[in-house]
Amino acid sequence: MSLPRPLIAHVIYRLDVGGLENGLVNLINHLPRSRFRHAVICMTDYTEFSRRIDRDDVTLHSLHKRPGKDLAVYWRLWRLFRQLRPDLVHTRNLGSLEAQLPAWVAGVVHRVHSEHGWDITDPDGSNRRYQKLRKSFRPLVHRYVALSCELESYLADVIEVPRAKLTRIYNGVDTTHFKPADASTPVAMPSDFLRPDTTVFGTVGRMHGVKNQLLLVRAFCQLVEREPEASTVARLVLVGDGPLRSEAEVILRNAGLSERVWMPGPRDDVAAILAALDVFVLPSLAEGISNTILEAMAVGLPVIATRVGGNPELIAEDETGALIASDSVDELQAQMFAYLSDAERRLRHGLAARERVKKSFSLDAMVRRYMAMYEAELGLYMPSPSVLPYP
Repeated sequence: MSLPRPLIAHVIYRLDVGGLENGLVNLINHLPRSRFRHAVICMTDYTEFSRRIDRDDVTLHSLHKRPGKDLAVYWRLWRLFRQLRPDLVHTRNLGSLEAQLPAWVAGVVHRVHSEHGWDITDPDGSNRRYQKLRKSFRPLVHRYVALSCELESYLADVIEVPRAKLTRIYNGVDTTHFKPADASTPVAMPSDFLRPDTTVFGTVGRMHGVKNQLLLVRAFCQLVEREPEASTVARLVLVGDGPLRSEAEVILRNAGLSERVWMPGPRDDVAAILAALDVFVLPSLAEGISNTILEAMAVGLPVIATRVGGNPELIAEDETGALIASDSVDELQAQMFAYLSDAERRLRHGLAARERVKKSFSLDAMVRRYMAMYEAELGLYMPSPSVLPYP
C-alpha cells in the first residue's frame, strides 16, 4: 500500500508576474505528482498568472489581507491551516514570514522559510525593524532556504540563523523551453528590430523601483547620442508593465527615440522574445538569484547586470557577460557599446552563458534539491550526495 502524499502549503504575499512567483510555479509543475500535493496560499490574492500552474490537484487560496496591520488575517490563516492540515508550510520572503506563527499554533509540524531577494523598501537588508522581525520568527522556522551566497551569509551573520538550519538552492531554468532561436521559433517583435544590421538590447520584468529600468533607458539614450555607430542600429526592448513605464516613455519621447524602443507590456512569449535579442540587460538595484538572467543565459545571450545580490554568482565576467556598478549610467552605456561594436564577443559570451546554465543552473537540479530538502524535513528520505547543499 502506497503512503499518502504529503501536502506542502506554500505561503506567498501575492501570486502575480515575478521572479519569486515564477520559481514557485516551476517548482510545483516539476516536482513529481506522485510525491507531493500542493496548496498555494496568498496573503492578498492571485492573478491570471496562476493559470501557469499546469496541475489540476493544486488548490489556490486568497486571504485578502488589507494594507498595513490586519490582525484578522492571521485568524483566517490559522483556520485555513486547520482545514488543510498541511504536512509542511513553506513561507517566502518577509511578506509571508508572519504566517509561521499561525502555522505553529495550528500544529503544523514542519516549517520552512525562503529568502529570495530584497525589496525596494529595504534594498540591502539593513532595515533594523525588518531585521528584528526576522529574528523574532527565527525560533519557529525549522529550515531556511537562501537563494544566493549573499542571502545565506545575511541569514547566518545578521539574523543569526544557525548554519545547520541553512540550505542554499539556486533558481533553475528550463533549458528545453529557453533555448537559442531556430527555424521553429516564432517571430516575437516588430520587423524593424529583426534587421540583420541592428543590435537589440532588452530586459524583462515588472517596471517598478527596484528593477530600475530607467537606468537602462537613460543608458540607451546616452549610447545613441554619444556613439555614431549606435545612432542607427541600436534598439531597445522593455517587456513588462508598472509605474516606471510612463516615466520611461517621457524620457524616450524627449530624446526622440520612441520609435527605436518596443514596450509590449507583459507577455506570455518571453522565451521567443529573448531569442530575438542580442544582449540582455538587468539594471536592478537589488536581486536574489534572477530568473530572467538565467533565462537569458539559457537562450544564449550575453548579460550585462548590476553588481548586486546574486548577480555575480551567475555571471562570469568577460566570459558570459559584464557586471557594472549599481545605478551607473556611464558604465552601462560603455558595456552596451562594447557589445554593439563586437559581434564576435556577443556570440562567444552567449555560447558560454548557455553552457554555464546547463551545467550549474538547470531546472532539474533545482527541483532535485527542493525535493531532497522537503523529504529530509519530513523525515521521508535522506538526500543523496548529488543533492546536498552547495559548498
